[in-house]
Amino acid sequence: MKIIEVRRDIAARPEVVWSILTDGARLAAGNLGILRLEGRIAQGQTIKLESATAPGRVFTLKIPKCEAPRSMVWTSGAPLIFNGTRTFTLETIPAGTRFHMAEMYRGLMLPLIWRSMPDMQPGFEAFGDGLKRLAEIG
Repeated sequence: MKIIEVRRDIAARPEVVWSILTDGARLAAGNLGILRLEGRIAQGQTIKLESATAPGRVFTLKIPKCEAPRSMVWTSGAPLIFNGTRTFTLETIPAGTRFHMAEMYRGLMLPLIWRSMPDMQPGFEAFGDGLKRLAEIG
């Protein structure tokens, strides 16, 4: 198992942060490392995402959990072979919201695939910084 994650304290209410996280057009236009996002971000939906970390490659992601304004999960891949589970968590803090995004990779092919994957941490940092910026400007 491999995990990549980012945390940010954001000076905005969880509802404000959530409204950005579930607005595909805003995510794609917000300089968050997402080049294109198609579909509706809601529980039970499937979205297609192109990331600046892997331009030209479109990821098909399922959304099995979406509990406004607290948590959301995106999944991709084949359960036993190779898969990723991205969790978004929003926690109320005195200054606003503590945002946490983590992606856990698992599967029998993980050792082989992990070596060929680009470094995802800079993309996670850019997402966290961009989300914070968008939420704090309103």
